[in-house]
Amino acid sequence: MTYGSALQRERAREAALAHAVDDGLLGPGSPLVGLLDVDGVLAAVNALNEAFEGPATVHHTFAAKACGLVPVLRLLSEAGMGCEVASPGELEQALAAGFSPGRLVFDSPAKTVEELAFALDHGVAINVDNFQELERVDRLLAGREPFGPVGLRVNPQVGAGAIGAMSTATATSKFGVALRDPGAVDAVIDAFARRPWLTRLHAHVGSQGCPLPLIAQGVSAAYELAERINRRLGHARITGLDIGGGLPVNFDSEDDRPTYADYVAELRGAAPGLFDGRYALVTEFGRSLLAKSGTIGSIVEYTKSAGGRRIAVTHAGAQVATRTVFMPDAWPLRVGVFDPTGRPKEGPLQVVDIAGPCCFAGDLTATARELPAISPGDVVALYDTGAYYFSSHFSYNSLPRPAVYGYRTDASGQIRLALVREAQTVREVVEESGLSHADALVALCAEGPRGS
Repeated sequence: MTYGSALQRERAREAALAHAVDDGLLGPGSPLVGLLDVDGVLAAVNALNEAFEGPATVHHTFAAKACGLVPVLRLLSEAGMGCEVASPGELEQALAAGFSPGRLVFDSPAKTVEELAFALDHGVAINVDNFQELERVDRLLAGREPFGPVGLRVNPQVGAGAIGAMSTATATSKFGVALRDPGAVDAVIDAFARRPWLTRLHAHVGSQGCPLPLIAQGVSAAYELAERINRRLGHARITGLDIGGGLPVNFDSEDDRPTYADYVAELRGAAPGLFDGRYALVTEFGRSLLAKSGTIGSIVEYTKSAGGRRIAVTHAGAQVATRTVFMPDAWPLRVGVFDPTGRPKEGPLQVVDIAGPCCFAGDLTATARELPAISPGDVVALYDTGAYYFSSHFSYNSLPRPAVYGYRTDASGQIRLALVREAQTVREVVEESGLSHADALVALCAEGPRGS
């Protein structure tokens, strides 16, 4: 049984939760914690590499938005990944984590002149989002060659998946050049004809909720366009295809499905020539690499009932599970219940809602779930939270960010933990909210009415 299998991952998670309780990392004084299974992450990276083995050259990058924590990014860098960034903050996080500029891909749809200049001058690969941005790159280069690859993002407009907000290849998506709009393909061909340094095409159909055939259809459209451009120009102008990421994650059970091998098989069926070695490929996976390896553990503060429904009030709500709380049908999470020592609870099942600490009625991470009876002091665990839930904190009610720990299982079966991010203190929350400027508005009022 290779690491990352459902059973081994489940056992490691249970051991890590118990260890966190035993060490006081999760308890009355620290009622909320994030746990990341390092072995699970590395197993996912290995599965990705194995699925894409030869003959095409493939540069796998991690989508930093999925978990912008420097120790996590450094782990992935050491594992041989590159990094896809979509903001100045993500760019700086990636550089701090040890990624060299040549291993980065910059994908923001709103790149400033300064950001483009930095990327062009330091060898960071760029995917240009639109023709206005392309003209901006023209002016910055002023006839010289860029130091890194430059590509153009296209939108194949193949349609939406089950979650509209996660679908980036719809008819009206904000991303890329819409290929089915009148004149778009000719404009793209002309853009490549006039710019010898434009050598990549980029397409990303979407992520969670997008089925593999839809993703493959979008990648195939980009591949066919690359073939058309190269035929029209009479040589291999396009040498690289950035096919994005977007592999959906199974949030219904412990099983990994679909797999990277499933994805590659779908791509081979849709665009066989994609893998023959003529194009260097770039991927940008995020959620699928980390989600199954993450757990959020919270102490149950109170249990109550309302209208005949049991409610367990925890410290994990919209501040860490934002998407789940606001779009519960699209982002449901599995829930586990553990006793105060961090061991799994058993017994008759009861229907219960799992509530968070935020001050609005909809702050629920799970509703009407059948779970073992929950009591104050128990631990509720939210599974599959390794991507987005740790690093995309929502500061509603000024709730502090929780600590995050990584864990591994050694040869003897013992769990070892390492701090990834310290818990934010309440004092830090106050300082972040403008403490050093506390008198600014009062002083402004003391200057007297406007015009006096």
